Amino acid sequence: MTHLLQHINSPADLRLLPKEDLPKLAKELRDFIIQIVATKEGHLGASLGVVELTIALHYVFNTPDDILIWDVGHQAYVHKILTERKALFDTNRQLGGLSGFPKRDESKYDAFGVGHSSTSISAALGMAIGSKLKGDFNKQHVAIIGDASIASGMAFEGLNHAGVTDANLLVILNDNAIGIDPSVGALKMYLTNVKRETQKQDNIFEALNFNYSGPIDGHDLPKVISELERLKTVKGPKFLHLITTKGKGLKQAELDQVKYHAPGKFDAKTGDLFAKSTTILPPKFQDVFGYTIVELAKINEKIIGITPAMPTGSSLKFMMKEFPDRAFDVGIAEQHAVTLSAGLTTQGFIPFCNIYSTFLQRAYDQIIHDVAIQNLPVIFCLDRAGLVGEDGATHQGVFDIAYLRCIPNLIIFAPKDEVELRNIMYTAQLGLEHPIAIRYPRGRGRELNWKQPFSKIEIGKGEILKHGTKIAILSIGTMTNNVEDALSLLNESEQNSIAVYNMRFIKPLDHALLHTILGTYSKVFTIEDGTIIGGFGSAVLEFASTHNYTTPIKTIGIPDEFIEQGSITELQKSLNLDASSLAALLLKSI
Repeated sequence: MTHLLQHINSPADLRLLPKEDLPKLAKELRDFIIQIVATKEGHLGASLGVVELTIALHYVFNTPDDILIWDVGHQAYVHKILTERKALFDTNRQLGGLSGFPKRDESKYDAFGVGHSSTSISAALGMAIGSKLKGDFNKQHVAIIGDASIASGMAFEGLNHAGVTDANLLVILNDNAIGIDPSVGALKMYLTNVKRETQKQDNIFEALNFNYSGPIDGHDLPKVISELERLKTVKGPKFLHLITTKGKGLKQAELDQVKYHAPGKFDAKTGDLFAKSTTILPPKFQDVFGYTIVELAKINEKIIGITPAMPTGSSLKFMMKEFPDRAFDVGIAEQHAVTLSAGLTTQGFIPFCNIYSTFLQRAYDQIIHDVAIQNLPVIFCLDRAGLVGEDGATHQGVFDIAYLRCIPNLIIFAPKDEVELRNIMYTAQLGLEHPIAIRYPRGRGRELNWKQPFSKIEIGKGEILKHGTKIAILSIGTMTNNVEDALSLLNESEQNSIAVYNMRFIKPLDHALLHTILGTYSKVFTIEDGTIIGGFGSAVLEFASTHNYTTPIKTIGIPDEFIEQGSITELQKSLNLDASSLAALLLKSI
């Protein structure tokens, strides 16, 4: 049997195929993706759902001269395979390999780097306007966006502007009724109704001056190709509404679209997930949050849970099931989530606003203006803080300390383990005078006995974990684990010279403890899983300067560069944040 995919290395190769062979190529592409993702892991369902669309786009448009912008990038695996990266695809999301998302410096076919949602329309419109200003009126500009992403404010801003231009822009709505979790909101309801209507009435996209077509079956290759060829001849902003199935071609992925968004390793032949180890492991930090907020909500009816489109990833889904009237998925709308939380606090409620560290960057203005200036005690729970691994530069949560530390009124806390996470959540809901950001990492901690009775944490107070004679290590969050592991690699005499402090609060700093440390030890190390510039170490240096201490202070953390993909273990080792590297540094200092 002839395998078409082995001969397809570029869109130029693809365009040599007769149209009648394209459905066979689609099946081969699905099989290829399933085989790779089953063993190497990655985002599965989204790319399986756009196989036909991706083939059609590269078949009809003259890429890379014509420009494709993929929103978010979860759906771009087929695009990567068809654009000269098939041989490298097994390195996807691996250290030194392909990025899991479109990336400008990776390929000429990746016209715009993406990792967060809802940027595609604005970027493609900018390119379309640019082409027109340069006198290139034939270049095509296509933005492919999902039904969850198009509900975001930035997507509406792009649509609003595009509708009053004559830019050569095509927006394709990949409508599968789900992002990572099922889509929510009034626009989702509208799109559902559009699919059911035999006639298009009061079409929102036509009202925004787009030439609307659809909805059509996004898996009907001849139909999609025919419509794209027609739209190439239409001037001005156009909108194509496609109906697709996330996980198309793998039964389990179609039936459980949330789990198979990024399922981990699975059996490529059957599609079944591999059985999990029966070894009892500590819980994920996200689950400690999820179970704890339910526990607290049972005793405090003022508690509200809020997440922007991450109920599963944040584990707020537990509260949404237990208290559906008090837990909200607001869609991909981080700005709205923050200001909604601020509004709730004015009415006496206690909102836990759970947003990934890297996503909170999108709501920076709201943190300052709507929360901090008014000193409203919103409780921000920043999941995925620090290095997150294989998702790479767009998702590493390494900037939150630096971008939050400069904001007045804001408390910043980093728990070293699951027990501290529970206790700071308990403390925060008792009533604070200021907003608080609680940052914790992706993955599991080390505490099996995590569900202990609640204990109140004194705001602004750190703790000593180990006494020493010469050197003090000031750590925050789960980097304390790396410090303890590093000490275990030293002999008893070496260990005795090192003191370890869990500072816990980045803001306010424990001034009394810092005075003791800086007045006692001959050298101080700070260690954090955030950027060194403006981070926790910077705060300690500022304190030392203010109080005229001359103690040598070395800051250890993330350097001034974007950290690409790789496992968290690999990345920590490459950044000298792992136990072996820290032990070597301490030995040299001793």
